[in-house]
Amino acid sequence: MSKALYTYKKLLFKKRLFLAAGGILLLIFAIIGINLGAAELKAADVYHVFLGDADEVSRQIILNIRLPRVLSAILAGMALSVAGAAMQSILRNPLGSPFTLGISNAAAFGAALAVVVFGAGTMNSNSSDAVLIENPYLITVSAFVASLMATVIILVVIKLRDASPETIILTGIMAGSLFAAGTTALQFFAEDVELSAIVFWTFGDLGRAGWREFWVMMTVLAPTLLYFIYHRWSYNSMDAGDETARSLGVNVEKIRISGLIVASLSTAVAVAFFGIIAFVGLVVPHIVRSVTGSDERFVIPASAVYGGVFLLISDTIARTVISPVVLPVGILTSFIGAPLFLFLLIKKRRSQW
Repeated sequence: MSKALYTYKKLLFKKRLFLAAGGILLLIFAIIGINLGAAELKAADVYHVFLGDADEVSRQIILNIRLPRVLSAILAGMALSVAGAAMQSILRNPLGSPFTLGISNAAAFGAALAVVVFGAGTMNSNSSDAVLIENPYLITVSAFVASLMATVIILVVIKLRDASPETIILTGIMAGSLFAAGTTALQFFAEDVELSAIVFWTFGDLGRAGWREFWVMMTVLAPTLLYFIYHRWSYNSMDAGDETARSLGVNVEKIRISGLIVASLSTAVAVAFFGIIAFVGLVVPHIVRSVTGSDERFVIPASAVYGGVFLLISDTIARTVISPVVLPVGILTSFIGAPLFLFLLIKKRRSQW
């Protein structure tokens, strides 16, 4: 065996090991997440719930509160992380993510519009359930349409001029500010309770996670994840440049537009139910790429796995750090992601000097 082949196989094994370790971590933290919470339950109580011989209180807490929340955290983390990884590859921009490109703000505006104007949700004064979703389909569609509008703005800029990564990010910031202004306008005209509900929505919180929300998300997000995995070879080609990708038979324009639309859909579904959860789509893909490199065969599935791990850990900490008070998970992801985002900006600027 040649040295080059040995090095390649060693690197391939390292990537596969990293992906397998993520799956194990996901299972471990899922079990931890089910066990931890304001209500003190022992591991044996969880075990008996799945055996079917637990008491009714334990069964309700595990099966109807914690389990759907844990699964929803995994699914939302996967959706946001894969969307970010795909955007970074499609746009060839290391700072691409649903949050930095303004798609999260657009989806939040669409969801708030559906709740306040179209009556897709009920407003409550209770902070634990400020928004009760009555029509998740209308909210999802409204969030998707708004996020698609932000995507169209970015695509138009790319079409009108050969936009640089900096221009794309600035366009995303502009689009995010535009839709944030729309959300602010809704707040201005909203009643007191509606205002509180909209503000609570922007925090990003998994407290609304239930089985209905999980299955709606699963129905939409599973095909989007399969879509990105299916096109991972095309993204590998695009990483080498549009001309190289075209020479290999890749329809660059079609892949770029369809990829951004699917990424917008993934983001819209997550934001529609849980609000803005920032930086997951930026932080996780960069962590993954530091291990796997730019090989999209591993970047996309590993981003899905570690995105689930990242959001699950963040939500578990949010539920337990000052229990029984439950913090919105968006606060923790922002505390982690904002310093990293600043680091990436500084590093990118220095590399240009």
